[in-house]
Amino acid sequence: MSTSNATGHNTAATPQSKIVAVPAVARRYARKPAIQRITSNGTIAAAAMVLAAIVAVIVANTDAYFAVREFLEAPLAVQVGPFIGSISLEGFINDFLMAIFFLSVGIELKYELTAGVLTNPRHALMPILAACGGVAVPALIYSVFNASGNIGGWAVPIATDIAFALGIMSLAGDKVAPAAKVFFSTLAIADDLLGIIVIALFYGQTPSIPRLAAAVGVCVLLGLLNVLQVFHARYYVVLGILLWFCMLNSGVHATLAGVILAFFLPARSDIRLDSVKDWLSDRGDELDDIYDPQMHVLGQHEFTHTAKRVENIMHRVTPPLQRVETTIATPVNFIILPLFAFANAQLRLVGVDMASVVSDPVALGCFFGLVLGKPIGIIAVTALSVKIGFSPLPEGATWGQMLCVGVLGGVGFTMCILISGLSFSSGPEQLAAKCAVLAASVTASLLGLALLNVAHATEVRKGKQVAAE
Repeated sequence: MSTSNATGHNTAATPQSKIVAVPAVARRYARKPAIQRITSNGTIAAAAMVLAAIVAVIVANTDAYFAVREFLEAPLAVQVGPFIGSISLEGFINDFLMAIFFLSVGIELKYELTAGVLTNPRHALMPILAACGGVAVPALIYSVFNASGNIGGWAVPIATDIAFALGIMSLAGDKVAPAAKVFFSTLAIADDLLGIIVIALFYGQTPSIPRLAAAVGVCVLLGLLNVLQVFHARYYVVLGILLWFCMLNSGVHATLAGVILAFFLPARSDIRLDSVKDWLSDRGDELDDIYDPQMHVLGQHEFTHTAKRVENIMHRVTPPLQRVETTIATPVNFIILPLFAFANAQLRLVGVDMASVVSDPVALGCFFGLVLGKPIGIIAVTALSVKIGFSPLPEGATWGQMLCVGVLGGVGFTMCILISGLSFSSGPEQLAAKCAVLAASVTASLLGLALLNVAHATEVRKGKQVAAE
């Protein structure tokens, strides 16, 4: 077999220092570039969202607030033939861009159901039940504070911000058992699913039968793509955008289009993985036969055409579900969520009586629902499951670590703010709810990290005592 190089240049005419060998290129691509390491870091992504929220609060309490509000409320118009659609920039962020966020959540749910922890009912059921406790108790606490008032906001404190909370937990490093992290991830995913169900059932509008019928029709088309085994992600994405248009003002929140699309995206490849090795070997022999070491790469049309065909086929080894997730992950973490945080954390406190905000039953219900209700609900259900022998604690986890898991469940930034916007159209109630959610998320983050450090120090001390004995 003749020797080739990755540049495709004539080896006889190219200085040895200019030749780039295939293994060298492979090693270079195997190393994560700095930008990729940053964008794949959950802690940095959570920090970007928090920074955007902090900037929003600062801006909201300056004279720039009015210009920002005018900008966010500016209409965006789209015209297709005789049809004209208009939505404010803030609505575009909350309805369309957050649908992409919900798409990423739906993809993670489908992944866990297909190949992750949710495939094993035994392992998945306890954190799922714990998530139910972590939803029920905060809703109950909110309802107690608002029994004679704004009861409609009961769902504001029920959700855990999966990106934010997991980013905070990652700061603990190896102080948390891996199984406890898996438990928390599963709990947060189940929590998101419950939040999605609550939004769908309780925070819609008056149903629009024509729009809902059109949305069902698009879902049928998405199902047909699955039946026909279409594995090109772009067709699903186009129909997903159409589904969003149909669901907008349909009576069902438009962001749910992202979740629906995720569950229609194929989670398997249209390439038989057991045949890839033999196929690649045949293509390698074919490339070796048609390579001409005396010809410049620009003249090796058959070689480059065959190489491109190999590239296209290998691209399709990755399922559409995974390809879409890879495409949207960075924009979601570093553009969409920070934009959402900036647009929705515009809390203008100038001239506001903070005493009335702090004592508002809505604020009290949201704050204590997250800070107390979440850990109480999660730990109570977990303890009951262990007590009756339904399931043991995650391997290597301690009750101290599980308490920290429950407290970090109170980090409810994204979903809670979204639900507060759906619960209260405007006015002091929405301000009180958003202030409480921000305060509770900060409190739960700091308290959770502090408890993790205390629990870890206690375990180390006990370990030393056992070793000394």
